[in-house]
Amino acid sequence: MSRVGKNPINLPDGVEVKLQGSLITVKGPKGELKWNSPAGMKISMQDKSVVVERPSDSKQFRSLHGTTRSIIANMVAGTSAGYRRALEISGVGYRAQVQGRKISFTLGYSHPVEYQLPEGISAEVDKKQTLLTLQGIDKQLIGQVAANIRSLRSPNIYKGKGIRYAGEIIKLKAGKSGK
Repeated sequence: MSRVGKNPINLPDGVEVKLQGSLITVKGPKGELKWNSPAGMKISMQDKSVVVERPSDSKQFRSLHGTTRSIIANMVAGTSAGYRRALEISGVGYRAQVQGRKISFTLGYSHPVEYQLPEGISAEVDKKQTLLTLQGIDKQLIGQVAANIRSLRSPNIYKGKGIRYAGEIIKLKAGKSGK
C-alpha cells in the first residue's frame, strides 16, 4: 500500500472539493483549480477530507495512487494558502523589472530579455532588482515558470553569475590557474 496515497487529505475552512466523474474541482479563497484524475482511481469525500483509493494492486494503479493524492493535496494547499518561489539574480548589472504581465531582464546579453507571465502567476521584484518572487495557486505552473526563468541565464559554474533559486548552492569550480 502506498504510504502517501493512503493518507486522507484534510480540507481547511473555506476550501470545497467537487467530484464529477474524473474531474476534480477545488475552490478556495485564493481561486479555483480543476484537474482530470486518471481513469480508474477512486476518489471520495469522507466528512471534511478527501480519500484516494486504487481499484487493484496492478503496477499502473500503484504508481498512480500516491501521485493522485499528492496532486489533489497540492491543489487544496494552493487554493487555501498559495505558493511562492523566489529567484536570486547575481552578477554585475544583472537585474529584473516587472512591467504588468511581463518581466524584463538585463542579463549581460546585448538586448534585454522579456518573459511573458502566464495567467495565474504574479511576480514582484525587490528594490535592488535582484530578488524575483513568483506567486500563484498552481504548484506545477509556479515550478515550470521558475525553471523557464532560470534557464534564461543559468548560474555560471566558474563565477556564480546568473539566475538561481533562492537558497540554491552553486559549487564553484576552479579556473585554469587552479586557484
